[in-house]
Amino acid sequence: MTSDSTVPRLSPDETARAAGIIGTVSDYYREKVVGQDGLRSSLLVALLTGGHILLESVPGLAKTTAAETLAAAVHASFKRIQCTPDLLPSDIIGSQVFDYARSSFDTQLGPVHANFVLLDEINRSSAKTQSAMLEAMQERQTTIGGVVYPLPTPFLVLATQNPIEQEGTYHLPEAQLDRFLLKEVLDYPAFADEVEIIDRLDAGVYDRPSTLPTVGIDDVLFLQDAARRVYLDPSIVNYIVSAVYITRHAGQYISPALAGCIDFGASPRASIAFSKAARALALLSGRDHVIPDDVKALRHVVLRHRIILNFEAIADDVKPETVIDAIFDSVQAP
Repeated sequence: MTSDSTVPRLSPDETARAAGIIGTVSDYYREKVVGQDGLRSSLLVALLTGGHILLESVPGLAKTTAAETLAAAVHASFKRIQCTPDLLPSDIIGSQVFDYARSSFDTQLGPVHANFVLLDEINRSSAKTQSAMLEAMQERQTTIGGVVYPLPTPFLVLATQNPIEQEGTYHLPEAQLDRFLLKEVLDYPAFADEVEIIDRLDAGVYDRPSTLPTVGIDDVLFLQDAARRVYLDPSIVNYIVSAVYITRHAGQYISPALAGCIDFGASPRASIAFSKAARALALLSGRDHVIPDDVKALRHVVLRHRIILNFEAIADDVKPETVIDAIFDSVQAP
Protein backbone atom coordinates (compact mmCIF):
# COMPACT_ATOMS: atom_id res chain seq x y z
CA MET A 1 0.00 0.00 0.00
CA THR A 2 2.78 2.42 0.90
CA SER A 3 4.58 1.99 -2.42
CA ASP A 4 1.46 1.72 -4.62
CA SER A 5 2.23 3.64 -7.80
CA THR A 6 -1.51 4.25 -8.39
CA VAL A 7 -1.62 6.63 -5.42
CA PRO A 8 -0.54 10.04 -6.75
CA ARG A 9 2.29 11.69 -4.86
CA LEU A 10 1.89 15.23 -3.63
CA SER A 11 2.97 17.85 -6.13
CA PRO A 12 5.10 20.84 -5.04
CA ASP A 13 2.06 23.09 -5.51
CA GLU A 14 -0.07 20.87 -3.28
CA THR A 15 2.64 20.76 -0.62
CA ALA A 16 2.89 24.55 -0.75
CA ARG A 17 -0.90 24.94 -0.51
CA ALA A 18 -0.96 22.62 2.51
CA ALA A 19 1.80 24.64 4.17
CA GLY A 20 -0.19 27.83 3.62
CA ILE A 21 -3.37 26.40 5.15
CA ILE A 22 -1.46 24.98 8.12
CA GLY A 23 0.29 28.31 8.65
CA THR A 24 -3.03 30.18 8.69
CA VAL A 25 -4.53 27.76 11.22
CA SER A 26 -1.40 27.85 13.40
CA ASP A 27 -1.31 31.67 13.46
CA TYR A 28 -4.97 31.79 14.47
CA TYR A 29 -4.38 29.19 17.17
CA ARG A 30 -1.34 30.98 18.63
CA GLU A 31 -3.29 34.22 19.01
CA LYS A 32 -5.55 32.62 21.61
CA VAL A 33 -3.39 29.82 23.05
CA VAL A 34 -0.01 30.61 24.58
CA GLY A 35 2.60 27.85 24.49
CA GLN A 36 1.26 24.27 24.50
CA ASP A 37 3.02 23.54 21.21
CA GLY A 38 2.67 19.82 21.83
CA LEU A 39 -1.10 20.20 22.11
CA ARG A 40 -1.21 22.29 18.92
CA SER A 41 0.78 19.67 17.03
CA SER A 42 -1.41 16.82 18.33
CA LEU A 43 -4.61 18.69 17.48
CA LEU A 44 -3.41 19.34 13.95
CA VAL A 45 -2.27 15.74 13.50
CA ALA A 46 -5.71 14.56 14.63
CA LEU A 47 -7.41 17.04 12.31
CA LEU A 48 -5.36 15.88 9.31
CA THR A 49 -5.94 12.19 10.05
CA GLY A 50 -9.53 12.34 11.26
CA GLY A 51 -8.44 10.79 14.55
CA HIS A 52 -9.36 11.46 18.17
CA ILE A 53 -7.31 12.70 21.13
CA LEU A 54 -7.32 11.89 24.82
CA LEU A 55 -6.00 14.85 26.85
CA GLU A 56 -4.75 14.31 30.39
CA SER A 57 -4.05 17.32 32.57
CA VAL A 58 -5.08 19.22 35.63
CA PRO A 59 -7.81 21.85 35.13
CA GLY A 60 -6.99 25.27 33.75
CA LEU A 61 -4.51 24.42 30.98
CA ALA A 62 -6.55 25.81 28.05
CA LYS A 63 -7.91 22.53 26.70
CA THR A 64 -11.35 23.97 25.98
CA THR A 65 -9.85 27.18 24.60
CA ALA A 66 -7.57 25.19 22.31
CA ALA A 67 -10.42 23.07 20.94
CA GLU A 68 -12.72 26.07 20.43
CA THR A 69 -9.95 28.04 18.76
CA LEU A 70 -9.08 25.26 16.32
CA ALA A 71 -12.75 24.82 15.44
CA ALA A 72 -13.09 28.56 14.82
CA ALA A 73 -9.92 28.56 12.70
CA VAL A 74 -11.51 26.14 10.22
CA HIS A 75 -15.14 27.34 10.55
CA ALA A 76 -16.25 24.06 12.11
CA SER A 77 -19.03 23.42 14.62
CA PHE A 78 -17.99 22.86 18.24
CA LYS A 79 -19.83 21.27 21.17
CA ARG A 80 -18.68 20.73 24.74
CA ILE A 81 -20.14 17.93 26.88
CA GLN A 82 -19.51 17.95 30.63
CA CYS A 83 -19.38 14.30 31.66
CA THR A 84 -21.00 13.41 34.98
CA PRO A 85 -21.99 10.08 36.60
CA ASP A 86 -25.66 10.67 35.73
CA LEU A 87 -25.00 11.48 32.07
CA LEU A 88 -27.04 9.18 29.79
CA PRO A 89 -26.13 7.94 26.31
CA SER A 90 -29.12 9.83 24.93
CA ASP A 91 -27.65 13.04 26.37
CA ILE A 92 -24.75 12.56 23.95
CA ILE A 93 -26.11 10.93 20.80
CA GLY A 94 -29.70 12.25 20.94
CA SER A 95 -33.14 10.75 21.38
CA GLN A 96 -36.68 10.56 20.04
CA VAL A 97 -39.24 12.94 21.49
CA PHE A 98 -42.97 12.35 21.07
CA ASP A 99 -44.86 15.23 19.41
CA TYR A 100 -48.43 15.09 20.73
CA ALA A 101 -49.69 17.54 18.13
CA ARG A 102 -48.66 15.25 15.28
CA SER A 103 -48.83 11.97 17.21
CA SER A 104 -45.36 11.04 16.00
CA PHE A 105 -41.78 10.95 17.22
CA ASP A 106 -39.24 13.62 16.33
CA THR A 107 -35.54 12.85 16.44
CA GLN A 108 -33.40 15.36 18.27
CA LEU A 109 -29.72 14.90 17.52
CA GLY A 110 -27.36 15.18 20.46
CA PRO A 111 -24.25 17.35 20.82
CA VAL A 112 -22.00 14.62 19.41
CA HIS A 113 -23.28 15.69 15.98
CA ALA A 114 -20.64 18.40 15.56
CA ASN A 115 -17.26 18.66 13.86
CA PHE A 116 -15.39 19.12 17.15
CA VAL A 117 -16.71 17.46 20.31
CA LEU A 118 -15.04 18.07 23.66
CA LEU A 119 -15.88 15.40 26.24
CA ASP A 120 -14.77 17.07 29.45
CA GLU A 121 -13.68 14.60 32.17
CA ILE A 122 -14.78 11.56 30.20
CA ASN A 123 -13.82 9.25 33.06
CA ARG A 124 -16.64 10.73 35.19
CA SER A 125 -19.27 9.21 32.90
CA SER A 126 -20.49 5.66 33.44
CA ALA A 127 -19.31 2.71 31.38
CA LYS A 128 -22.67 2.63 29.60
CA THR A 129 -22.32 6.24 28.52
CA GLN A 130 -18.69 5.77 27.51
CA SER A 131 -19.71 2.82 25.33
CA ALA A 132 -22.20 5.06 23.53
CA MET A 133 -19.21 6.97 22.17
CA LEU A 134 -17.62 3.88 20.63
CA GLU A 135 -19.96 3.79 17.64
CA ALA A 136 -19.53 7.52 17.09
CA MET A 137 -15.73 7.40 17.32
CA GLN A 138 -15.23 4.25 15.26
CA GLU A 139 -18.13 4.18 12.81
CA ARG A 140 -18.64 7.95 12.50
CA GLN A 141 -22.37 7.51 13.04
CA THR A 142 -25.03 7.22 15.72
CA THR A 143 -28.15 5.06 15.83
CA ILE A 144 -31.34 6.55 17.25
CA GLY A 145 -34.58 4.60 17.14
CA GLY A 146 -33.09 2.16 14.66
CA VAL A 147 -32.13 4.91 12.22
CA VAL A 148 -28.47 5.61 11.42
CA TYR A 149 -27.35 9.24 11.42
CA PRO A 150 -23.92 9.96 9.92
CA LEU A 151 -21.70 12.39 11.76
CA PRO A 152 -20.35 15.50 10.01
CA THR A 153 -16.99 15.58 8.27
CA PRO A 154 -14.49 16.32 9.69
CA PHE A 155 -15.31 14.74 13.04
CA LEU A 156 -12.88 15.00 15.95
CA VAL A 157 -13.38 13.93 19.58
CA LEU A 158 -11.25 15.52 22.27
CA ALA A 159 -11.73 13.77 25.59
CA THR A 160 -10.15 15.05 28.79
CA GLN A 161 -9.44 13.39 32.10
CA ASN A 162 -8.06 14.77 35.35
CA PRO A 163 -5.22 12.60 36.74
CA ILE A 164 -5.45 14.11 40.23
CA GLU A 165 -9.03 13.69 41.41
CA GLN A 166 -10.12 10.06 41.02
CA GLU A 167 -13.14 10.00 43.35
CA GLY A 168 -16.34 9.29 41.44
CA THR A 169 -14.55 8.30 38.24
CA TYR A 170 -14.75 5.22 36.02
CA HIS A 171 -11.80 3.47 34.42
CA LEU A 172 -11.72 3.87 30.65
CA PRO A 173 -11.85 0.40 29.06
CA GLU A 174 -8.86 -0.58 26.94
CA ALA A 175 -11.10 -1.01 23.88
CA GLN A 176 -12.08 2.63 24.09
CA LEU A 177 -8.56 3.85 24.84
CA ASP A 178 -7.41 2.13 21.66
CA ARG A 179 -9.88 4.23 19.66
CA PHE A 180 -7.95 7.38 20.51
CA LEU A 181 -5.30 8.07 17.91
CA LEU A 182 -3.17 10.02 20.40
CA LYS A 183 -2.92 10.68 24.11
CA GLU A 184 -1.41 14.02 25.02
CA VAL A 185 -0.31 14.79 28.58
CA LEU A 186 -0.26 18.52 29.30
CA ASP A 187 1.99 20.23 31.81
CA TYR A 188 1.85 23.67 33.40
CA PRO A 189 2.97 26.57 31.16
CA ALA A 190 6.49 27.97 31.37
CA PHE A 191 7.01 31.11 33.48
CA ALA A 192 7.25 33.40 30.43
CA ASP A 193 4.14 31.84 28.88
CA GLU A 194 2.11 32.42 32.04
CA VAL A 195 3.18 36.07 32.06
CA GLU A 196 2.14 36.33 28.41
CA ILE A 197 -1.29 34.89 29.27
CA ILE A 198 -1.86 37.66 31.84
CA ASP A 199 -0.65 40.32 29.40
CA ARG A 200 -3.05 39.12 26.71
CA LEU A 201 -5.87 38.96 29.23
CA ASP A 202 -5.23 42.55 30.27
CA ALA A 203 -5.05 43.61 26.62
CA GLY A 204 -8.48 42.08 25.97
CA VAL A 205 -7.25 39.56 23.40
CA TYR A 206 -9.68 36.92 24.69
CA ASP A 207 -12.67 39.30 24.77
CA ARG A 208 -12.66 40.41 21.14
CA PRO A 209 -13.07 38.36 17.97
CA SER A 210 -9.93 37.60 16.05
CA THR A 211 -9.16 39.56 12.88
CA LEU A 212 -6.73 36.95 11.59
CA PRO A 213 -7.65 35.02 8.43
CA THR A 214 -9.24 31.58 8.73
CA VAL A 215 -9.78 28.62 6.43
CA GLY A 216 -12.82 26.49 5.61
CA ILE A 217 -13.98 22.90 5.78
CA ASP A 218 -12.93 22.39 2.14
CA ASP A 219 -9.38 23.30 3.13
CA VAL A 220 -9.49 20.72 5.94
CA LEU A 221 -10.70 18.05 3.51
CA PHE A 222 -7.83 18.99 1.19
CA LEU A 223 -5.35 18.59 4.05
CA GLN A 224 -6.81 15.20 4.96
CA ASP A 225 -6.48 14.01 1.36
CA ALA A 226 -2.94 15.41 1.14
CA ALA A 227 -1.92 13.67 4.38
CA ARG A 228 -3.08 10.33 2.99
CA ARG A 229 -0.78 10.83 -0.02
CA VAL A 230 2.39 11.63 1.94
CA TYR A 231 4.95 8.99 0.98
CA LEU A 232 5.68 6.32 3.58
CA ASP A 233 8.68 4.23 2.61
CA PRO A 234 8.51 0.45 3.27
CA SER A 235 11.62 0.74 5.45
CA ILE A 236 9.76 3.14 7.76
CA VAL A 237 6.76 0.80 7.81
CA ASN A 238 9.14 -1.91 9.05
CA TYR A 239 10.47 0.54 11.65
CA ILE A 240 6.94 1.20 12.90
CA VAL A 241 5.88 -2.44 13.00
CA SER A 242 9.14 -3.46 14.69
CA ALA A 243 8.56 -1.03 17.55
CA VAL A 244 4.95 -2.12 18.01
CA TYR A 245 5.94 -5.80 17.78
CA ILE A 246 8.48 -5.32 20.58
CA THR A 247 5.76 -4.01 22.89
CA ARG A 248 4.26 -7.52 22.68
CA HIS A 249 7.58 -9.39 22.98
CA ALA A 250 9.56 -6.98 25.15
CA GLY A 251 11.42 -9.69 27.07
CA GLN A 252 13.50 -10.51 23.98
CA TYR A 253 14.63 -6.93 23.31
CA ILE A 254 14.79 -4.70 26.40
CA SER A 255 15.94 -5.12 29.99
CA PRO A 256 14.05 -7.74 32.04
CA ALA A 257 13.15 -5.11 34.63
CA LEU A 258 11.32 -2.91 32.12
CA ALA A 259 9.99 -5.82 30.08
CA GLY A 260 8.41 -7.21 33.25
CA CYS A 261 6.43 -3.99 33.65
CA ILE A 262 4.32 -4.67 30.57
CA ASP A 263 1.08 -6.59 31.02
CA PHE A 264 -0.16 -6.13 27.46
CA GLY A 265 1.50 -4.63 24.42
CA ALA A 266 -0.03 -2.49 21.70
CA SER A 267 -2.45 -3.81 19.10
CA PRO A 268 -2.09 -3.34 15.32
CA ARG A 269 -4.10 -0.14 15.77
CA ALA A 270 -0.85 1.34 17.11
CA SER A 271 0.92 0.62 13.82
CA ILE A 272 -1.99 2.14 11.91
CA ALA A 273 -1.92 5.19 14.20
CA PHE A 274 1.82 5.62 13.65
CA SER A 275 1.46 5.45 9.87
CA LYS A 276 -1.38 7.98 9.79
CA ALA A 277 0.08 10.36 12.35
CA ALA A 278 3.58 10.25 10.83
CA ARG A 279 2.19 11.24 7.44
CA ALA A 280 0.32 14.15 9.05
CA LEU A 281 3.40 15.27 11.01
CA ALA A 282 5.49 15.20 7.84
CA LEU A 283 2.93 17.44 6.12
CA LEU A 284 2.95 19.79 9.12
CA SER A 285 6.71 20.01 8.63
CA GLY A 286 6.31 20.91 4.96
CA ARG A 287 7.44 17.55 3.58
CA ASP A 288 5.81 15.13 1.15
CA HIS A 289 7.50 12.11 2.75
CA VAL A 290 7.90 10.61 6.21
CA ILE A 291 11.28 10.40 7.92
CA PRO A 292 12.19 8.22 10.93
CA ASP A 293 12.21 11.27 13.22
CA ASP A 294 8.49 11.74 12.55
CA VAL A 295 7.79 8.28 13.95
CA LYS A 296 10.10 8.76 16.92
CA ALA A 297 8.55 12.14 17.76
CA LEU A 298 5.14 10.45 18.01
CA ARG A 299 6.23 7.49 20.13
CA HIS A 300 4.80 8.77 23.44
CA VAL A 301 1.48 10.14 22.17
CA VAL A 302 0.76 6.98 20.15
CA LEU A 303 1.85 4.34 22.66
CA ARG A 304 1.40 5.71 26.19
CA HIS A 305 -2.27 4.69 26.34
CA ARG A 306 -1.82 1.44 24.43
CA ILE A 307 0.87 -0.21 26.55
CA ILE A 308 -0.79 -1.59 29.67
CA LEU A 309 1.55 -1.69 32.67
CA ASN A 310 1.05 -4.17 35.49
CA PHE A 311 0.28 -3.37 39.11
CA GLU A 312 3.91 -3.64 40.23
CA ALA A 313 5.03 -1.08 37.64
CA ILE A 314 2.30 1.33 38.69
CA ALA A 315 3.20 0.83 42.36
CA ASP A 316 6.87 1.55 41.58
CA ASP A 317 5.86 4.66 39.59
CA VAL A 318 7.33 3.35 36.35
CA LYS A 319 6.19 5.70 33.59
CA PRO A 320 5.01 4.28 30.26
CA GLU A 321 7.29 6.81 28.56
CA THR A 322 10.31 5.12 30.16
CA VAL A 323 9.30 1.76 28.71
CA ILE A 324 8.53 3.31 25.32
CA ASP A 325 11.95 4.99 25.16
CA ALA A 326 13.66 1.68 25.92
CA ILE A 327 11.68 0.00 23.14
CA PHE A 328 12.65 2.61 20.56
CA ASP A 329 16.27 2.50 21.69
CA SER A 330 16.24 -1.20 20.79
CA VAL A 331 14.98 -0.60 17.22
CA GLN A 332 17.40 0.32 14.44
CA ALA A 333 16.05 3.36 12.59
CA PRO A 334 16.27 3.18 8.77
